[in-house]
Amino acid sequence: MRFAPLFLLFALHAEPPQYASKAVLKAPTNYRDWYFVGSNLGISYSENATKDPNFKNIYIPRAAADTFKKTGIFPEKTMLVMEVYQPTKDASPAKQGQFEGKFIGIEVAVKDKDAVPEGWAYYNFIGDNGERKPTAKANPKQACWSCHQEHGAKDNVFVQFYPRLRDKD
Repeated sequence: MRFAPLFLLFALHAEPPQYASKAVLKAPTNYRDWYFVGSNLGISYSENATKDPNFKNIYIPRAAADTFKKTGIFPEKTMLVMEVYQPTKDASPAKQGQFEGKFIGIEVAVKDKDAVPEGWAYYNFIGDNGERKPTAKANPKQACWSCHQEHGAKDNVFVQFYPRLRDKD
């Protein structure tokens, strides 16, 4: 019976965050099998952002989404993966509109007080030259955490942009 809490923890998080070292996250795998919570085109948190908007898709483990929907709080070890694509419009038979083109990479938010004292950390797996990075250090607190703390609708997350978490139906 004493193994029940460990089993429940594992059941809640089919893929908990994996670290190369303290606050150095390994890129999550199989996240596209997780629960899709929303997408956006061109959202930026800076007025000086590029004028070329990217598509972004956000995924979360299903158990973490279910817990959030019931409690309004994301469980410890929750990961949200944001994959980034360049938009394109050059494919037959499309005559107008845009769709996801070249894959750029992923960024990840992780709720893990064992990794960072603030509880949430933000990781960028897109290298300076566009290469995919297998690991990433937590971004400095002022780079992401402060904005998420101030503007995240719930528990440091921009739930306001994710209809499958935001809406009750």
